[in-house]
Amino acid sequence: MQPRKVLMFDSHDERHVLKHVAVHLLIPLFLGTGMALAYLGGFHQPSPHDVRVDVVGSSAEAQVLAQSLQEGVGDALDVRTVANAEDARDRIEHREIAAALVPGDETATLLYSDAASATTSSSVLTVFQAVTEKEGVRLQTENVVPVAAQGDPSGQSMFFYVVGLTVGAYAAGIAIGAAGAGLRIRVRVALAIAASAVLTALVTVVAGPVYGALPSHVAQIGLLAWLYTAGIVLFGVGLHPFLGRLTTPAMVGLFVMLNFTSAGGVYAPELQPGFFGVLHSFWNGAALNEIGRNLVYFPQLGVGREILTLALWLVAGAMLVGASGLAERRRRDAAHAATSSPDPVEEELEEVVAVG
Repeated sequence: MQPRKVLMFDSHDERHVLKHVAVHLLIPLFLGTGMALAYLGGFHQPSPHDVRVDVVGSSAEAQVLAQSLQEGVGDALDVRTVANAEDARDRIEHREIAAALVPGDETATLLYSDAASATTSSSVLTVFQAVTEKEGVRLQTENVVPVAAQGDPSGQSMFFYVVGLTVGAYAAGIAIGAAGAGLRIRVRVALAIAASAVLTALVTVVAGPVYGALPSHVAQIGLLAWLYTAGIVLFGVGLHPFLGRLTTPAMVGLFVMLNFTSAGGVYAPELQPGFFGVLHSFWNGAALNEIGRNLVYFPQLGVGREILTLALWLVAGAMLVGASGLAERRRRDAAHAATSSPDPVEEELEEVVAVG
């Protein structure tokens, strides 16, 4: 039996290996810290700020109630009045307000919609329950636009659909960028478009026909999701020539840390710190999440603005790929010029030989 060979490192080799490991550990340290900052920053302490609500009525009593309510809750709510309950329901259906209170002597009614945001509705309900209890009035509720009982009872299925698409898309972008680095840029773009189409089809089938998590408009949502996934995959392909192994943390930062926390799937932007609310207005995950919510529950609102947002992200990804292709071409030209340029010593020797 042969003795086992033991690999021995001298101090210099060991320091080199330790330095190599330390450099590689920077990425998981960034990912862990970044995820904690993003998720805890966006989700750990939800509280309403400037949530639009109405008090139903045009009388002086309704005005006084709205004013006293505003003074009592501060900047948590933005309280105004609306003429009647039908107008209030219409505003809720158009997502102009989160809720409306219909006052009563013994019973008040809170109109709301958990399809717009279950967590926002819950926060508003808590506020109004405290107000009516103080006044000795019983509070009843009316869900104007409810979520689908089958497939989407929490109203968050669209968000989890976005999560599935995103993870697959950024991984595909990194894979094509790294494994396909030797391919022509147009081939990588074709792979990105094809991979995003296959990914979107698979995830949409799981979310739609398999689980019923998309209660309606499955085909339309799937087609628009292709814009979303293609944009992310192109970002991965475009970033890799510039960042190399740092492409992974960059993609996670863009499309997980900032994207998921601002999408409005767990908490609406009015329950989050202002930074995430600003991101919600133009980030691609938020756009796709709102597309699904509006198509399923608020079809009268349309999704033109959200489609434009996805298209702009796709264009940005395509421009990034174009820039990386140009950079690669310049590097190849520079390398070719360096290898093909004559050696000055050889040139001098050739001149001497020629003269001789």
